[in-house]
Amino acid sequence: MKPGPSGPKRPDWLNTPHPTRLARDHPARAAVLAAHDRAMASGLSTYRDPDTGYSVMTARYLAERGYCCSQGCRHCPWEGANPAG
Repeated sequence: MKPGPSGPKRPDWLNTPHPTRLARDHPARAAVLAAHDRAMASGLSTYRDPDTGYSVMTARYLAERGYCCSQGCRHCPWEGANPAG
């Protein structure tokens, strides 16, 4: 059995990070969103976070995977996704 919800997607899930996973006032928000947009446009499943250097999965990849892993992914598309922690 796969963890987490796999039902309806959040509104604007393709373009907006999960609201609890990238604050609107985060100092690197614009750079993070630009990196995500470039990865999505290139068909990549991940991008390098410009602030931390970590690899981050794109919204499209997470949606195509088909379920929430409950690990707190920044671009988790699922309504009711469990926060990590």
